[in-house]
Amino acid sequence: MQPSEKNNNQIKLTMKLHAIYIIILLPLIILCSCSVIEKSSRHGFENGYYTLNSENHNDEKVYVEIENEEITVYRETENQLENLAMMNIPLVSTDSLYRYPLLFTKKSADIDITTILLKYRPAVSRLPAQLNTDFNVALFAGLRKDNYHFHYKKDPPGRYRQDIIQRGYDFGIFAGPGTTLIGPFATTNLISYEYVGMILQFGLAGFIESNVASFGLAAGYDYLASPDRGIWIYNKKPWFCLIIGIALN
Repeated sequence: MQPSEKNNNQIKLTMKLHAIYIIILLPLIILCSCSVIEKSSRHGFENGYYTLNSENHNDEKVYVEIENEEITVYRETENQLENLAMMNIPLVSTDSLYRYPLLFTKKSADIDITTILLKYRPAVSRLPAQLNTDFNVALFAGLRKDNYHFHYKKDPPGRYRQDIIQRGYDFGIFAGPGTTLIGPFATTNLISYEYVGMILQFGLAGFIESNVASFGLAAGYDYLASPDRGIWIYNKKPWFCLIIGIALN
């Protein structure tokens, strides 16, 4: 078989593999995206169980109910809620003396769709380091901790208004498909042609989130879904990235 014919057959095989991966992964991505959209609003402060810390409470399990312009907090004892509220927190300006800081904490599992905008690949095989912006998408699953700090600020008329500062922390794993350019550079001239190869990426990521933006660090590696993976210079080699997200709502 001539080299050019062999190369053409290899490219056709690669394209068939890509089509199979897309057919398998696309429905999963759509289903996961729907799940993420449904859960996207759940990171805000809402009705549910929390751990309360303040000058009068230490790691106390409570249930929070938000209605109109007030938050009602119920203490949990012996796996059930007390009938009487332990505190009522106004959400509007008040002249009440009840204004010491409160911290509500919630832990939960987190599932998100994410994309890595910029990958840093360290130098390998005497070739320089690279920054890649190839298309990729990943499903992230991890553990999340949300802290809600309640502070009270005094306004000019002398009333106190409640202010909530949210901080979220995520750590978990991710996996998903992507693309990368395969050619002479990426194979140390072992092939003379170029094509866009499909990869499967895996790794670990951690995020710090606020009301406005989220920042994260990730490290992972890519599996090339074509026969050239054995000569690909980044095969089983780690990459690193910085993830920054901006809240749109």
